[in-house]
Amino acid sequence: MPYIPHTDAERRAMLETIGVPSLEALFEDVPAQWRFPRLGLPPAASEIEILDELNALARKNYAVGEFALFLGAGAYHHFIPSVVDHLASRGEFVTSYTPYQPEVSQGTLQAMFEYQSMIVRLTGMEVANASHYDGATAMAEAALMALGVAKGRRKKILISPTVHPQYRQVLRTYLPPDSDLAYVTGDETLTARTSDLLAQIDAETACLIIQNPNFFGELEDVTGLAERVHAQGALLVVVSNPIISLGLLKPPGEYGADIVVAEGQPLGAGLNCGGPYLGIFATREAYVRRMPGRLVGETTDRKGRRGYVLTLTPREQHIRREKATSNICTNQSLIALRAAIYLAYMGKQGLRAVAELCYHKAHYAAHAIAQLPGFAVTTARPFFNEFRVRCPMPVSQLNQFLLDKGILGGYDLERDYPHLRQETLICVTEMNTREQIDRLVAALQEASR
Repeated sequence: MPYIPHTDAERRAMLETIGVPSLEALFEDVPAQWRFPRLGLPPAASEIEILDELNALARKNYAVGEFALFLGAGAYHHFIPSVVDHLASRGEFVTSYTPYQPEVSQGTLQAMFEYQSMIVRLTGMEVANASHYDGATAMAEAALMALGVAKGRRKKILISPTVHPQYRQVLRTYLPPDSDLAYVTGDETLTARTSDLLAQIDAETACLIIQNPNFFGELEDVTGLAERVHAQGALLVVVSNPIISLGLLKPPGEYGADIVVAEGQPLGAGLNCGGPYLGIFATREAYVRRMPGRLVGETTDRKGRRGYVLTLTPREQHIRREKATSNICTNQSLIALRAAIYLAYMGKQGLRAVAELCYHKAHYAAHAIAQLPGFAVTTARPFFNEFRVRCPMPVSQLNQFLLDKGILGGYDLERDYPHLRQETLICVTEMNTREQIDRLVAALQEASR
């Protein structure tokens, strides 16, 4: 960002233009005690000193490329083809604004239309929007949509405890315990399984929310699940994380999901220190007018030429407030663009190859760790690229030992699941080489001694 100072002469010229005699008079509406407060800032520093300080702060961060990374838990380290950065950094995309005027926004609109089309194919649904803040807010918006779609006075949101803990926290921020709109339940018993939740579905339930693969990387048993949910008049919401798994697994649309949400970060976005990320949202065509977020459609002009427009923009900015389905106003279109480029470049076979690498490498790692004395792989169900490991020491202590050896260890599950004491969640992606996995196994063996 350039530094453009104003001279005293420029300040005087601006004040004269707006008819104000002085800078103090410009702010006379601000109470005097707050007008020019003492900020207590340190002494002024030179540009060289400021750069040294910023670089010192930056060096405190760990760069992903410097470590063998086995940490997932909702944010995943995947390879990003160079074409993604090259195309997404073009000026017309980086500086694009909300495409309200289709006559000057055809490029952005077409990119979003292609993104929606690929998300529909990936999830097995009928319509997708473009797009949401991240996977957590997309899930919360799905719950609100289910409340609007469900027939009758339904106020119960039933959610599995194996949904990402932070996603569940975001949902409760949207719908706190004192909310008159709805209440969230189902995950109070952290050991409950999806089969246990089915018994809790009743005439008051708006939706059941599951994650597949779940937070522990396990594949949920979804056979007949949608039918049992629909029999009670409720909707089935599926959090499809990690989204890369859909390159290998049956899409949620094929087993009856009504709404599918996901975190799109693995699709060409990178880890980015936690954001910006991408909320994927797809649903059935029957519910399209209840769907939050914007929808880009394809049409023709008076001369029969193909064009793209914002077909649905259901914010209170565009329609009457009482008819709005969402207040989402930032749609992360640049990250959605990166996802579209990634999916188009990888193609069906490329995405499947990445998913297969994640699956097979994770199982190789799990098999090797299971042989170590003191360690036990506690994941007993089929899993994708993450699995649980019980350790002979606290996970925080183990992770510090691994860090000293250039390895970023797994996620400490005791933080969110107190009954999983000394259990870690190990993640393996296509970025983990066999040499890295063997290094991890050797380091764990050394730690156990």
